Amino acid sequence: MDARISEADERAILDAIDKWIEKKVAPVAMQLEHDDEWPADLVDDMVELGLFGALIEPEYGGLGLSASTYVRIVTRIAEEWMSLTGIFNSHLMMALVVQKFGTPKQRDYWLPKFASAELRGGLGLTEPDAGTDLQAIRTVARRDGDDYVVNGTKTWISNAIQGHVCCLLVKTDPDAQPRHKGMSMLITPKINPETRAPLPGISNGRKLEKLGYKGIDSGEFIFEDYRCSAELSLVGGEEGKGFVMATGGLEIGRINVAARSVGIAKRALKESVKYAQTRRTMGKPIAEHQAIQLKLGDMAARTRAAELLVEDAARAFDAGGRIDMEAGMAKYFASETAVEVATEAMRIHGGYGYSKEYVIERLYRDAPLMCIGEGTNEMQRIIIARQLVARNPA
Repeated sequence: MDARISEADERAILDAIDKWIEKKVAPVAMQLEHDDEWPADLVDDMVELGLFGALIEPEYGGLGLSASTYVRIVTRIAEEWMSLTGIFNSHLMMALVVQKFGTPKQRDYWLPKFASAELRGGLGLTEPDAGTDLQAIRTVARRDGDDYVVNGTKTWISNAIQGHVCCLLVKTDPDAQPRHKGMSMLITPKINPETRAPLPGISNGRKLEKLGYKGIDSGEFIFEDYRCSAELSLVGGEEGKGFVMATGGLEIGRINVAARSVGIAKRALKESVKYAQTRRTMGKPIAEHQAIQLKLGDMAARTRAAELLVEDAARAFDAGGRIDMEAGMAKYFASETAVEVATEAMRIHGGYGYSKEYVIERLYRDAPLMCIGEGTNEMQRIIIARQLVARNPA
């Protein structure tokens, strides 16, 4: 990643994002979210803005942004409508697996298509009986000549229905011990990248209904004797490396979730500060009541602390090396903050916060997903502790 983007370039990018949010996103987000409608026009805008290539290197047609710039973009969009950030982040997680681990031929073939959003997709990790425990997956890929034949089911896949391709975690050696040594990563398109004709053996199951995170399609993939080219699909060209690739791809995903959480918290805080100055009880604005002041003070401090942790994780990502502790800390604290701040915002708004006419209701529903997505917060705390001990031996 090029972490040396100039301040002027960053300002120009963020200004373009802000104008787009104000003119295009804000007027329609509420209705699209309530209707759980795929935001086709906004996705087209995100393609034009280059967001699907935000973290892809310029030599492949991407913007090559630093993670530090990327999290600012994610936070700003999430303040208005968090769902949009998942559409391009899931895609970028897939792209970064190829960019970081793919063979030169794979990078040359796939990354320009990902950067232009000619092919959009996401990571296929979760299965009906395997979520945080990735080593428990059952989807199997067996080598058959120059191809792999894939059978299994994936679930909770972002962009599963509207996307075109999936970076799929599979078992190439189901009997391997330890289990992670039998796992590989495959690029599995739903369509022929050249002709765009549907490919056999891969289908979508149901679209999953959710409490929040509306608009983006979360769905299932079903593989039945699906065939893909080993040369183009086996990421890195070597079996048994998939677990490392999957966890590496989750690092930017966790930073993204943390940035989304900050966006949710900032919007909830902003709406609360505004409402507290206009809503009156006992003859004065509720902002003058100590009970509300205590809430606002806590919300502001937690939101700023979460923002700083996200910035810290982004800088660590840009510097290279292992960052699971930094990403885990940002994801854990920021997501818990989003839930707490959104909850307090609803209480400050009272009955209005429970109404679908106010954005608080949506923030309240969106926030809990941040504690679950890209690895539960329980697992983040374990990762943090293990890395803390490993980095500070007695």
